[in-house]
Amino acid sequence: MATAVSILPAQQLAMLEEAYRRSVSRKRLKAALAAAVFCAALVIAAFGAEVNLRTLFTYFGNFVSYFDRILTLESGARVWTDFPEWFWGWKKWLRMLGETVLISYVGTLTGAVFAFALNFFAAQNTSPAPWLRFTVRRLLEFARTVPGIVFALIFVIAFGLGPMAGVLAIAIHSTGALGKLFAEIVENADMKPVEGIRSTGASWLSCMRFAVLPQVSAGYASYALLRFEINVREASVMGFVGAGGIGQELVVAIRKFYYSDVSAILVTIIITVFIIDISTGWLRGRLFGKETRR
Repeated sequence: MATAVSILPAQQLAMLEEAYRRSVSRKRLKAALAAAVFCAALVIAAFGAEVNLRTLFTYFGNFVSYFDRILTLESGARVWTDFPEWFWGWKKWLRMLGETVLISYVGTLTGAVFAFALNFFAAQNTSPAPWLRFTVRRLLEFARTVPGIVFALIFVIAFGLGPMAGVLAIAIHSTGALGKLFAEIVENADMKPVEGIRSTGASWLSCMRFAVLPQVSAGYASYALLRFEINVREASVMGFVGAGGIGQELVVAIRKFYYSDVSAILVTIIITVFIIDISTGWLRGRLFGKETRR
């Protein structure tokens, strides 16, 4: 009897171990199948996108040699050996960088204002009517779906070359992007304060102002600062189509094969973006707490 009792736990342990091994085997098989499906989909997508590895490796040297050229002065020396020659146009470039930052600032601020005005109508829990929510959401989708550089090109054609086209393009794209983010913040807000204020007979506008806005204002500001960082990078590219900023000078340097100028302008843009990213990250941390710092 004692022997039977002592054997039973051993049998149970063996059964549990076998079940565990089968479970692990099934998980490994699923992981292997998922990896195989992922690789197959990647290969099929690569063929569809005409990704040719042979071409990539054949002409990769051209990519490397271009970076070698932009890091070389006309005298043949490396750019870092003669900073005055490398950054000969720093005054002009800094002025155009300032224009780029101003384009981003005005466009972001304008987009944030419009997003603030529209997001309450796009949020499911605050929109006064389903048809209005549907209309505003489609409008915001259109604004953020069309690439900003396409908007910039359209405005350049309509209003001519200059920063105005860049400001309008960034404002529209920021309206769409921030409107979606703002609406998602509102949809996660606690609606009990809204019900309490509504029970007093307050209007819809008063409910939004006194019950919802205090909950979401910090998130609004954080997303707006993040969008400003993104727009500085985007404004640097919009100059390629004549929408103002440092991008115009960069595309001229590329087209005229001013190799060292290309690298100098790129370094200037990168340093500026780094400074703005660090500054806005610090500002978010100071305003909203350490959890928002990156």
